Parts: sequence; C-alpha cells; structure tokens
Amino acid sequence: MPDLLIELFSEEIPARMQADAREALQKRVTDGLVEAGLTYVAARAFSTPRRLVLALEGLTARSPDQREERKGPRVDAPEKALEGFLRSTGLTRDQLQARDDKKGQVWFAVIDRPGRPAADIVAEVLETTIRSFPWPKSMRWGAGSLRWVRPLQSILCILTDENGAEVVPLDVDGIRAGDTTRGHRFMAPAPFHVTSFEDYSIKLKRAKVMLDQQERADHIWHAATNAAFASGLEVVEDKGLLSEVAGLVEWPVVLMGAIGEAFLGLPPEVLQTSMKEHQKFFSVRDPKTGRIVRFVTVANRETPDDGMTILKGNAKVLSARLSDAAFFWANDLREARAGMENWRDALSNVTFQAELGSQALRMDRIANLAREIAPAVGAEPDLVEQAARVAKLDLASEMVYEFPELQGVMGRYYAEAAGLPASVAAACEMHYKPLGPGDDLPRDPVSIAVALADKLDTLAGFWAIDEKPTGSKDPFALRRAALGVIRIILDHDLRIGLERVIDMQLLTHVIALNLDSADERDVYFLEELVDEIARHGVFGAAFHALIDRFTHKDEPLAIEEGTWLARMRKRLPAMSDDLIGFFHDRLKVHLRGEGVRHDVIDACLAMPNSDDLSLLVRRARALDAALGTEDGENLVQGFKRANNILSQAEEKDGVEYRFGADARFAEDATETALFEALDKANAAIAPALAAEDFTAAMSAMAELREPIDAFFDAVQINTDNDIVRRNRLNLLHHIRETCLKVADLTRIEG
Repeated sequence: MPDLLIELFSEEIPARMQADAREALQKRVTDGLVEAGLTYVAARAFSTPRRLVLALEGLTARSPDQREERKGPRVDAPEKALEGFLRSTGLTRDQLQARDDKKGQVWFAVIDRPGRPAADIVAEVLETTIRSFPWPKSMRWGAGSLRWVRPLQSILCILTDENGAEVVPLDVDGIRAGDTTRGHRFMAPAPFHVTSFEDYSIKLKRAKVMLDQQERADHIWHAATNAAFASGLEVVEDKGLLSEVAGLVEWPVVLMGAIGEAFLGLPPEVLQTSMKEHQKFFSVRDPKTGRIVRFVTVANRETPDDGMTILKGNAKVLSARLSDAAFFWANDLREARAGMENWRDALSNVTFQAELGSQALRMDRIANLAREIAPAVGAEPDLVEQAARVAKLDLASEMVYEFPELQGVMGRYYAEAAGLPASVAAACEMHYKPLGPGDDLPRDPVSIAVALADKLDTLAGFWAIDEKPTGSKDPFALRRAALGVIRIILDHDLRIGLERVIDMQLLTHVIALNLDSADERDVYFLEELVDEIARHGVFGAAFHALIDRFTHKDEPLAIEEGTWLARMRKRLPAMSDDLIGFFHDRLKVHLRGEGVRHDVIDACLAMPNSDDLSLLVRRARALDAALGTEDGENLVQGFKRANNILSQAEEKDGVEYRFGADARFAEDATETALFEALDKANAAIAPALAAEDFTAAMSAMAELREPIDAFFDAVQINTDNDIVRRNRLNLLHHIRETCLKVADLTRIEG
C-alpha cells in the first residue's frame, strides 16, 4: 500500500487563508479518492507561506473491480426508451439481458468496471482540486487559465511503496508534477529531490523550512517567552497573532527589541494595538508595573549579525508608527480635559445606521433607557445617565479613528482625564461587553445598566426597521447582543421584565422613524404613551386598551385606518412578541450548554412572567432537576395520563370538568388518599411559588407521584355511575390544575 505526498508550491499565501486551505486540500483530495474507490489509513495537511502539503499513509494501490446491474425498460417498450437506456449504460442491444419481472420481461444491463491504478485516480482528483480550489481571492498570471491565490510554481506528487517513489503523471496548465521542491527562499533556494514524506520533511528542515505550522507557532512562543523571562519580563499572550505570524515565516527567528523612552507613557493598549496591527509585533510587559516596555518580532531568516540590522530597521519603523499614536493621544487628551463637547457635536454627523439616525441620537436613547434600568441593577440613575452620554464619545477621537478596536478602552482613559467618576469611566469600556461567549461581563452597576441599555436599544432599533438575523446571516451581531443581555441578567440574577423595556424602546424607535409623517398631536400622544409604558409595560392586549384610553381624553385622537398610528397599533404588539421570542430562542441555546432540556425550557416559557429571565431560568433548573428523579419522571407520566383521559372526556361530553371534585364521593381508599395528597401539595406549592422557591414547589409536586399511581391502579375513571365518573373527572382536573401551577407539563416530551 503506497503513501501519497502532494505539495503545491507557490508565491506567498496570505496567513489568514492557510488554515482553510489546508482543510480544503485534505477534504477535497480524500473525498475524491474515496469516491473513486480508494481507501487510506491516515491523512495530514500542512502549510507554510509558500506551500500546501498533503500526506496520505496506506493508500490502496488500485481501486476494486466493480459490477453494476441496472434495470431498464420492458422488452416491448418503445424503441426510443431502449435507445436512451443504451446511451446511459454505454452498451449495445446484444449486451443486454432479458429477465422475467412482475410486469413481464425487462432489459437488464450488467456493467463491469475494472479497477484503476491509484496514480491515475490521484492525477484526476488532484487536477480537479487545483482547478476548483475555493480560495477567497485568486488570480490568473501569464497566458494560462488557471487561477490560484498567488502564482503556482510547481507541483510535487509522488506515490511511494517498497519499490520506491513513482511520480504521478499530471499536467496543469503546463505545470508538470514531479518529485522536486525547494527550501527557504533566501537560505536554501536550490531544488532537491524527495522520495517519501519522511525524506521530504527531513530535507526541508535541512533547507531551513519548518513544515508543521504548529511546530512553528510553538517555537515562536517558547523562544519569545524565554527571551522575555531572561529580562524579568513577560510576553502578552495573543493566540490570534501567534497563529498569523506562524503563517508568515518558514524559518522563524525570534528577536526582542526595546521601545523608545518617549513612547513608554502611552497606554499599554495603544502600544499593543499599534505594534500588532502595523508591525505584527508581540508586546512585552513589565509584570510589576503592567507597562509595555519591549517588543518581539519574528524574522524569516538567520543573519550574520544575529538580527541586529533587522531589529534596527523594525525599531525605526515602529518609532514612526508610535509617533503618530503619541500625536493622537496628546490631541485627544486635550479634548477630553476640555469636556469632550466637540466630540459630542461631531457624533451628530456620524451615522449609526441609515434609518436609525446618528450616534448622538443613539446616545440619547441609550441614556433614557439606562436611566429606566438603573433601579433594577442598584445603580444611581443620574450617574447612569451621565455614563451613557459619554460612553461613545471616544468614537470621535483621533485614536479610535485610527484604531477602531480601541473603542471603549480609550473612552475610559478620556473619561478619567476629564475628571469623571470612576464608575462612569469604567462604563465607557465595559458597556460593550461581553463581546463573545468567553468575554468578561460588566460588574459595576453603572456599567451593567449602560451595557444592557446599549444592547436592548440596538435590538429594538433593528426590529423596528425589520432588519432581523436570517439563517446564518447576522451582519449587526444581534444574536451576540441578545446573548450578552442574557449573560448579564443571569450572572447578576437581575430581576428585569424585558417586555416593559423592549416595549418602551420599540415605541421610541417607531416615533423617531415616523416623525416626518406625524403631526404635533400625534407626537405628543406617543411621548405620553412612552412614559406610560416606561412605568407599567403594557403591550399585548393592554396596549390596545391604553391607546383607547388615550384616544378618549379631552381631545380625542382619531386613529384612522391606513395611517401610521393605525399601522403602529397593529404591528407593535407583534413586533414586541417577536423580539421576546428571539430572546427566548437565544436563552434555549445558552441553557442547552448547561444540559437543560429544550422541552423543560418550553414548559417554563408557558408560565407567567417569562420575560423575567432570572425567574424563568430558576424555574427551568428546578424542573430539570425534578425530572431527573424517578418520582419526577413518573409524575409526568401520571399527569399526562390524567390530562389525556380528561381531555378525551371533555371533548366527548362537550363540557369542562373543572369544579365539584368532592372527597365525600370517593369510593376507594386510594381516591381519598389522592384528595388528601392534592390538598397537601397545594398548601405547599402556593407559598413556595409566592416565595419563588421553585425547588420546594417541584418537590411538593413530585410527592404526588405515589398517590396518583395508586389511584390509577385501583380505580376506573369512566365507571357506569355518572356521579362517581363526574367526580373522578373533576379530580383529574384537580391533578392537572395543581401540576400546571408549577410548569406546563403538557410540553414535556416522552
């Protein structure tokens, strides 16, 4: 069984494309080989800036012989049907076989396909792979039609077995496959022959090329951390930068240099970002002070002076870059100390989104909403409003214009320079968080309020203009915003009714979107409506009642069909429900990671106050724990049995058995015991639910398992005695009513 080695050698491949390219090469080649009948033992893909490599072990030397039997038309079918069948099989009429079938005699084709040598199959699969390779961007060069990310220079493709190496016959636009490759562009550019993957990797290492991308990354990290440790410093970890730099070099040489004294006073984040974005340098800090004091660069070659010339050149370029950063920093500090009013004015001309207005209008909305949220998170409303009105001012700063990824971080520095309270400065940075599943959460109450308001306003705004995520597309990161709200609420166990704040913010956006077509009375009415919703939260059926109340004031407001007020009255409740449903869907994803079943969440979503996420999750976790016990699981079965019997009887009789269950009509001891158990359970469940002690409520409900089982084992519900039957059906309703107080068990599966 031979081994296969493929190398596609080209000009430099962008580092960001290499990981996907390795995966695509391995998948497309192996899938093609397997589809053609070949198998293999193991596959490994590698990349350097100049080459993509695939190594297969234990490839079968030949595809197996195959025989296919294909059923055709009836023997007496029209001639055209037979001709079409012959064309599809490649046979002639005399090669067909007539066989008896259920509907008479039918033509059968027996097609023998002999196996093919692995070399022929590899050549076909590799050429197809090269010509259809999924590069994000590709180019043509010369007179050929081949497209590649950068000009493809050579193809190495050999099959190696105990008899030696065989070059796979392949020609792609004049590039013939061979057994030759090259080493490092500068240190070992001469071509050399290889006979196997082992021979290839050894000779590459001698030619100053580390083939394995993980080996290069590990070498860079170990050399950098050792150099820093020797000076009592530490390298700032950055896995993304490490992966990128490992894709820029074939022979990494780690060098550490010093940052000019004039720049050491810049914020660490500025130094780190500038060096990373412009130079691909790692930052080295002093663990005692936290200041960035040196940098690590990775060269792609060894030099006689041990990299001193390279370091000198890099330091010169870095000095120019940091001079720009120092200039921005000085200008921004002057503006911050002057009160940042110029930035506030500038954001009036910066568009957040075409329909949702400027960043300045957005800050006003966030400030108003944050003030409403403040009491629920234990924050001072005036402080929260102040934080919300300065949180995004750094978007107008020169530093953030140059380095957008520093938004928030620079806002904290500028707020501190302006002499604002510490919690306000912290909110400037932390209100953006969390930016992902593993990101930190805001901890200070002021930061929490502004972070929630920012995300909720964004979601309400895009819902108001009907720009919701679809499928895998989410250009405005709305799923991330919703998950951020969920994580903040659950982590801090906040008791916030999302419906109220969502209703208020949706209406705020709708007013802003329709100001041009609304008259003064309309706007006044709607602003009053926003204030009312901010206090009570009244969408759904109550929303219509509230509008009716407003329309019958001293000056009745006529809402005529077809006007934007009429459309708003119709759309807003549904829009609110849809956004709440979006939060519930995100919550299901979040809780699924904890192992909470989706049907458990559905059972709790059907209960009142499902927009209070902390309450909802506590109920779901308690129910999930209860269903994990034998009593809980069997209780659900008993509940479903009672519910099914009752539902069938109500449908058959055309009445609801809701009242009148009386223990005096009990004929069996288990029946009497069930009455007593239900009374005991209700006495425990009601105060437990009032105290939001869902564990106690679930426990009390689970104790019904034995009396319900005993009752069903002992009695017949649909007895001939109408009085007893009716009483037992009412008792089943009592079971259903008691269990549904805790969760909607009809939604539990199984």
